[in-house]
Amino acid sequence: MKKEVAITTSLEKPSFLQKLQSKWQLESIWQVILVLVVFSLTGSTVVMIRKAFFGWMGFDETTEMWIKVVAYILFVMPAYQVLLLAYGTLLGQFQFFWEKEKKMARAIKRLFTR
Repeated sequence: MKKEVAITTSLEKPSFLQKLQSKWQLESIWQVILVLVVFSLTGSTVVMIRKAFFGWMGFDETTEMWIKVVAYILFVMPAYQVLLLAYGTLLGQFQFFWEKEKKMARAIKRLFTR
């Protein structure tokens, strides 16, 4: 009587951070964490800037939404891009964010040059 030997292969699914590392073509999980921290800091800072900017402009709940949207696009979105580069530089990830900025600029340019 032969004994059957169960052969198991451990094909672990990559973690969320490993998937991001692969997608973003980063060298280490630590670099992925730094990039996520940059996104977090930038998002939090933009929320504070938007509140201050909208207050300075005198916007309140009675201000038309389209006015707020236009102001957001014209002033807050560029601030987000600058902050991404600033925080990216502070945390040693400037090259990653610079490449993302250039890619986004090309996409926006294509929208207006068709």
